[in-house]
Amino acid sequence: MASSTLFHSSLLPSHRRTPKPMAVKSASTSPSPPPSPPDTRQHHHRLPEENIRDDARRQRNGAPTPTHKFFSAKYVPFVNSQSATGKTEEWYSLDEIVYRSRSGGLLDVEHDMDALRQFDGQYWRSLFDSRVGKTTWPYGSGVWSKKEWVLPEIDDDDIVSAFEGNSNLFWAERFGKQFLGMNDLWVKHCGISHTGSFKDLGMTVLVSQVNRLRKMNRPVVGVGCVSTGDTSAALSAYCAAARIPSIVFLPSNKISMAQLVQPIANGAFVLSIDTDFDGCMKLIREVTAELPIYLANSLNSLRLEGQKTAAIEILQQFDWEVPDWVIIPGGNLGNVYAFYKGFKMCHELGLVDRVPRLVCAQAANANPLYQYYKSGWTEFKPVKASTTFASAIQIGDPVSIDRAVVALQDSNGIVEEATEEELMDAVAQADSTGMFICPHTGVALTALNKLRGTGVIGPTDRTVVVSTAHGLKFTQSKIDYHSRVIKDMECRFANPPVGVKADFGAVMDVLRTYLNKAPRK
Repeated sequence: MASSTLFHSSLLPSHRRTPKPMAVKSASTSPSPPPSPPDTRQHHHRLPEENIRDDARRQRNGAPTPTHKFFSAKYVPFVNSQSATGKTEEWYSLDEIVYRSRSGGLLDVEHDMDALRQFDGQYWRSLFDSRVGKTTWPYGSGVWSKKEWVLPEIDDDDIVSAFEGNSNLFWAERFGKQFLGMNDLWVKHCGISHTGSFKDLGMTVLVSQVNRLRKMNRPVVGVGCVSTGDTSAALSAYCAAARIPSIVFLPSNKISMAQLVQPIANGAFVLSIDTDFDGCMKLIREVTAELPIYLANSLNSLRLEGQKTAAIEILQQFDWEVPDWVIIPGGNLGNVYAFYKGFKMCHELGLVDRVPRLVCAQAANANPLYQYYKSGWTEFKPVKASTTFASAIQIGDPVSIDRAVVALQDSNGIVEEATEEELMDAVAQADSTGMFICPHTGVALTALNKLRGTGVIGPTDRTVVVSTAHGLKFTQSKIDYHSRVIKDMECRFANPPVGVKADFGAVMDVLRTYLNKAPRK
């Protein structure tokens, strides 16, 4: 299906048809001022027999036509700026089950930016800010509080959400000062989420759309993904909440037990396959071509719509001031593009005046993007990924390579890498300052350390490191590090327990030695 305009309402079921987007006024016409965001200070009481969905439905039914009814989005072929030959006429409704363009390339979700521009940046800032911290369905979610920019046409009743997002952005004061000589270092802790990783942000969007498709009687019997851990945890949780079967392909012995137990506990059908991530991806593509299983990997561009909201949150949390740098761990590379897309939309719609510089940090054992960057973007070569403690980014042939290149080139971005020893040392250093981070965040902190060492990032640059998962998912790597049992690794910052006899004098001697070495203010 192809068209040069937004998809027609006739392509949607009659009970879901929406009005066409408002016509964009010409430059010579003075636009009427946008409506004010809803007054969230006005309180109402939910009826005893109502849940929050019922309450939201009743409030909607008694309100004027909401502005999001004028917005729309569609799939279009992803355009790599290096090879773009003009805007394509090919597009697909989000209600179609399609993962690639006719030429076999990636798809992107394109929003009707002209309709969104009917409202100025101040309107969007105020609207998004008015929803933070609320329990109104579905806006209590950090993702769905930006619904107009995510899936504007989905019915609120079809949304599957655990009120994900709104994750902590904290000032890493001691780490920045002690190890990097920085005074404005921040960590966006996306691992403080429903299943312990940033993957929840994308999965709420994807599973909500699948929920919508199933209600429309589309042929979807379940949702499948390949995962090195976090994706399967998110998919299984959201599918369980919606009573949708989930099927997980896992590379054998490539993930932590803490990650493996999550899909099992949430009732997923788990296949442990004797291959790596790339081998599993090949298999699931073949399977989903034969069976009506909806593909949930980042080949599917819907997930990026949820993940981009973390970038918008960062801007919100800085009171809509743009940081200088944002450093993101990269494996399959969808997240790099998602952050770029969130920042880019805020810039294009007038919420902020620029896009921050992006840094993608890769493990040296799985670094195809780094090698591509170091070659001056001349030739991309997939690699055979070796084992890394940063298991979620152990990917040698990333699906979103073209997306990441566009994001980095347009943001004047950089790619760095971290060896296994560097990333584990960074984890230990960060943990010693009160954090408890995952190995992937250690990769990002290593990249920051290198860029500080070369002076690329300055001591006063406002810098955000994206922490993608909770450290509690990776306790075994921490145990091994502090036990100094990792082969060929010095573990310089290990802090093993000290054995001592059950004797007062012996305990006092050990304590005096420790306290004499302890740092003083």
